[in-house]
Amino acid sequence: MIILPPGEAERIGQLQLTGVEQEILQGKQQSQVTYRYGSIGELEFELKTRSAIVEAARALHASGAKFATFKNSRCNEALWNREPNGGFRLRSGVTPAEGIRDIFRNGWAYAFECATAMVIVLYKGVLDSIGEPAFNTYFADLLLYDWKYDSDLRIIPAVEAYPGDVLYFINPDFNPMAPEWRGENAILLPDGTYFAHGMGIRTGAEIIALLNTRRKPGSTTSAYKTDDIETLDFAYTQRLKTVIARIGTRVYAYGW
Repeated sequence: MIILPPGEAERIGQLQLTGVEQEILQGKQQSQVTYRYGSIGELEFELKTRSAIVEAARALHASGAKFATFKNSRCNEALWNREPNGGFRLRSGVTPAEGIRDIFRNGWAYAFECATAMVIVLYKGVLDSIGEPAFNTYFADLLLYDWKYDSDLRIIPAVEAYPGDVLYFINPDFNPMAPEWRGENAILLPDGTYFAHGMGIRTGAEIIALLNTRRKPGSTTSAYKTDDIETLDFAYTQRLKTVIARIGTRVYAYGW
């Protein structure tokens, strides 16, 4: 259920939405969960940003960027410094927008694991939603490493998933010789498919089947999708677009 301020609800029909955005809107309208928005503009921003995240996930899949452990990660060192831990830190003089866009343009130069891929996709979706000036203002000195991200990339838990959200498939009996397959982060796409870096665009059943091939020898304990759902704080992200949110010392948040 979607709740808007008085006089705003009737404007929903005036929104110019893509098929993906319409799917998300209808899902929220029909949900038993209540979603409150301060304005029709706030709702529209969320729909457009979710669509941008979906497109970013598809673009990263098509970019040629490879899956790699932190030990074997690589980046375009003309724009990024590779840290000893396998993370990438933006070089001085390179704007955050330039750094993120290069991953999608020159994916062949990059290799990283799935958590970093999720953060990259979210950064690209935010960049395409709030524009380059605001993105460069709020996301200076970027570090791409695991689930570490700038504090202005606000990621919060959700109770149900929609396209553009991040979900997690866990592999309880992963082979200890390949700990990178202990689980898989994935962006939910329309029609119930997922982008999982290193696996591609797959159904949930396909992701589980692939994880099951990377279990301890003899294990019969299946991988499965957890109830964990991570989503952007879209209302906060919209405030970044007008450069009115907090500008302060950069800190890094921690997720999975």
